[in-house]
Amino acid sequence: MNGTEMKLEPGSRHQLVGGNLVIMSPTKAQDAGVYQCLASNPVGTVVSREAVLRFGFLQEFSKEERDPVKAHAGWGVMLPCNPPAHYPGLSYRWLLNEFPNFIPTDGRHFVSQTTGNLYIARTNASDLGNYSCLATSHMDFSTKSVFSKFAQLNLAAEDPRLFAPSIKARFPAETYALLGQQVTLECFAFGKIKWRKVDGSLSPQWATAEPTLQIPSVSFEDEGTYECEAENSKGRDSVQGRIIVQAQPEWLKVISDMEADIGSSLRWGCAAAGKPRPTVRWLRNGEPLASQTRVEVLAGDLRFSKLSLDDSGMYQCVAENKHGTIYASAELAVQALAPDFRLNPVRRLIPAARGGEVMIPCQPRAAPKAVVLWSKGTEILVNSSRVTVTPDGTLIIRNISRSDEGKYTCFAENFMGKANSTGILSVRDATKITLAPSSADINLGDNLTLQCHASHDPTMELTFIWALDDFPIDPDKPGGHYRRASAKETVGDLTILNAQLRHGGKYTCMAQTVVDSASKEATVLVRGPPGPPGGMVVRDIGDTTVQLSWSRGFDNHSPIAKYTLQARTPPAGKWKQVRTNPANIEGNAETAQVLGLTPWMDYEFRVIASNILGTGEPSGPSSKIRTKEAAPFVAPSGLSGGGGAPGELIVNWTPMSREYQNGDGFGYLLSFRRQGSAGWQSARVPGADAQFFVYSNESIRPYTPFEVKIRSYNRRGDGPESLTALVYSAEEEPRVAPTKVWAKGVSSSEMNVTWEAVPQDTNGVLLGYEIRYWKAGDKEAAADRVRTAGLDTTARVTDLHPNTKYHVTVRAYNRAGTGPASPSANATTMKPPPRRPPGNISWTFSSSSLSIKWDPVVPLRNESAVTGYKMLYQNDLHPTPTLHLTSKNWIEVAVPEDISYALVQIRTTGPGGDGTPAEVHIVRNGDTSMMVENSAVCPALRPSTILSHSMAMLVLIGHLEL
Repeated sequence: MNGTEMKLEPGSRHQLVGGNLVIMSPTKAQDAGVYQCLASNPVGTVVSREAVLRFGFLQEFSKEERDPVKAHAGWGVMLPCNPPAHYPGLSYRWLLNEFPNFIPTDGRHFVSQTTGNLYIARTNASDLGNYSCLATSHMDFSTKSVFSKFAQLNLAAEDPRLFAPSIKARFPAETYALLGQQVTLECFAFGKIKWRKVDGSLSPQWATAEPTLQIPSVSFEDEGTYECEAENSKGRDSVQGRIIVQAQPEWLKVISDMEADIGSSLRWGCAAAGKPRPTVRWLRNGEPLASQTRVEVLAGDLRFSKLSLDDSGMYQCVAENKHGTIYASAELAVQALAPDFRLNPVRRLIPAARGGEVMIPCQPRAAPKAVVLWSKGTEILVNSSRVTVTPDGTLIIRNISRSDEGKYTCFAENFMGKANSTGILSVRDATKITLAPSSADINLGDNLTLQCHASHDPTMELTFIWALDDFPIDPDKPGGHYRRASAKETVGDLTILNAQLRHGGKYTCMAQTVVDSASKEATVLVRGPPGPPGGMVVRDIGDTTVQLSWSRGFDNHSPIAKYTLQARTPPAGKWKQVRTNPANIEGNAETAQVLGLTPWMDYEFRVIASNILGTGEPSGPSSKIRTKEAAPFVAPSGLSGGGGAPGELIVNWTPMSREYQNGDGFGYLLSFRRQGSAGWQSARVPGADAQFFVYSNESIRPYTPFEVKIRSYNRRGDGPESLTALVYSAEEEPRVAPTKVWAKGVSSSEMNVTWEAVPQDTNGVLLGYEIRYWKAGDKEAAADRVRTAGLDTTARVTDLHPNTKYHVTVRAYNRAGTGPASPSANATTMKPPPRRPPGNISWTFSSSSLSIKWDPVVPLRNESAVTGYKMLYQNDLHPTPTLHLTSKNWIEVAVPEDISYALVQIRTTGPGGDGTPAEVHIVRNGDTSMMVENSAVCPALRPSTILSHSMAMLVLIGHLEL
């Protein structure tokens, strides 16, 4: 604890349980501090990372009563929290009047999580009451909350004055953040809030809802200066602050377990990244290690000379900065061994090719390194023009002949002992290339076969290996571009299918046995479209132009003919070709100017090269830039208006999208005047999203024509003005009532209403008339209503009750509403038509006509008179119904001689409307026929058309004849 070893005695407050330290009844005075665990075994000791034990606290709020807070209604107000002493940080909420009535966090209320203060914008009557600040401390094992005394908010009379915004909650000038942590900047003002990154752009993934900017996982790219701006029609206020991103140490290179020979040298290294840059120190068996005899400690480097057995142990590299400490551990084992060939003896049989070269390793396990001698039989070998013993003990024999066959022995010795190992050298025929591959020049997509034949010692197996620029080729890979061209052992031809640019280069064919190999090379040149240009640089950034430069990519063996420049607006814009100067960029160019860009817009650029073989891959995108601001180029569109309350002129337009704003501080400048007057009035409407303006003046008469025009503006100036549009002020309801209203019932459910038109007035544009009607005895408030869609002066009202008296009024209406009512008129609907259908229907066929008779229908006292009959007739040759009228109780219709079926519907008609129909289905069969009258007689045979039930009818006739 705090660098001092703890005494863990039985019965004390500190107990060791396994590797865990248990502290009974911890207190801040005795136990707060830094703890580390040391673990040991016979190999050595390692120390753990540090664990810091802190004790949190949260005191109570002051018991003193809080002073009331006063503000004008409609103004903003701040209520201070003044939290008590605490550790660690707190979260804050506010109560209104009682628990748990918490203040919501919305566009009008903001609780600073830095100070705890409550800010309320645009206060109103609902904000009156008593407020208490709730502070909560979140610790690892507990949570504690305390409440402040209530403070009363009182509102004075509303003050309509509008002031320039003032930012009340400001984030600090410098905010330090750890890599990967969440960063929140607070900014609250009694006005509209906007955020921007001064030296870059805001990520779309960040939460930028006012009044906080939240970066969920901060990175080094997020470092920079941020600005919060509040703006209204009276002015603006802004605050800037810088986010500085730092990082805990992180390993770039760590040490690993090492075995080293006694007496040898060793260099160990570790490296760590972090911000600030971490310092590095070393521990051996848990103790600090400093430079001494044979040991040099230099930051992340640890160097040993002439290792001894005492240097064995556990080593730790420790990297630390103010944000944390990390440890890397490894074991160093120093060894002392006599030479031993048991794990790695000299090969028993060593084949070699005549005229070639053989290497025979001698690698016994030994510490320190052994001294090596070689012998052939009883002859000790010494270095010569053909024989070499390398410093690591390997024997090399060159220009081998049959006389070199025999037994070879390696002798190894150090101060710990000696050992030897023997192998037999066997000489074979050499491998030779008999047909070498030839160089070739092909185009992208061509096929090519490279030949390669060889001879070899017949007692050994021959293998062909191909490589491209020294990287092995796998001709058996499924779906690859390479294939073996022959199955013969001595033929190793290689076929390239659908050659790509990457297939150009140096091809090597190697014919190989276990003892030697032979190889030949050929060069394949693949011509194709150019590769991607590089080094895209953007400079000379203007409002609509930039200068681009790039470096040439590979021409892929065909000269570059031209370049094409493309641009996009990140993050989701599509690449589009842009206008350039010069218009056609030749293949030897490495710079061009881009024209026709949009001011104040983010862009990325890329370049594409082309030659006679096609268009190449594009370059990587340039770094993102933003063009300079300029005054708007385009006038707003969609200028219209109308409606609103009396004394108002409402003007509407279409908000301009981001690409037409050309700069920050965007808004609209509206000009308007009464038609025919000389002077113009103007109004400035800030904000790109604004889409209407309301001008209020009690002197404005209803439906007064105004000439209106609009332009946009930003910080760089005003844009062009739109064409003048004619917009009318708000309408008022018509002032004149219709006259000469007349109503008459025309059936049991309908009546006709007529009136004399109302003249057009200056209050607005008449849209039509509204008819209100209600039953005699009812109140007018219960009236039903129907409106005409134009200026017709007659209307038919339907869905009325039969034999009922109605009161009727008519009103003119426009967009503002309905005018005064006309004097009421009365109308009574007719009695309903008879409910009984015509009965006792009979009929006869002749060669060309059908005669039908029925009993007359006599209406009841509560039914309207019968003035005639309607008959709907259709047959199987003419399925479209025809209507026939008669005032008698019979009718004759002409029919074709060859009809088979007929359908007849007969009903009464009169002033009350049409009565209930009687339906007759007739089947004609020679001289016989059948009638089914009023389908209720035979419900199963009620057809919607005769044809759909003809078979059922024929079956029924057959049964009757039987």
